[in-house]
Amino acid sequence: MDMKLELVPIPVTDVDRAKAFYTEQLGFVADVDVHPAPGVRVVQLTPPGSACSIGLGTGLGAYDGEPGSVKALHLVVDDIEKARAELVGRGVEVGPVQDVGGGVKYAGFSDPDGNTLTLQEMPWRTGENF
Repeated sequence: MDMKLELVPIPVTDVDRAKAFYTEQLGFVADVDVHPAPGVRVVQLTPPGSACSIGLGTGLGAYDGEPGSVKALHLVVDDIEKARAELVGRGVEVGPVQDVGGGVKYAGFSDPDGNTLTLQEMPWRTGENF
């Protein structure tokens, strides 16, 4: 049986502020922003090149988590130095690149609510294998 991860809900305090951060500073694509029922808002954002999206919203149990409770969502990149520099240029406070061995490198940052994300570079997932 094949399964594909489609959506990861991210709890936030302000959907508009979070949407702006993820689209304007991280470059995610805003796929959906709808109000399907009174008091309900669903926002789906996708990192460029990804098949999995994040979800922000209000009025549904999926978004009831504690803002800042999502930790270490990995964003795999083929060139971490370049990706880090681009995000820093967009005003994102990204930590230094850390080589943890085997060519695996990480650099972390947070969204406005304290949910954390990690840029990750793996040598076997670069170039044509990315």
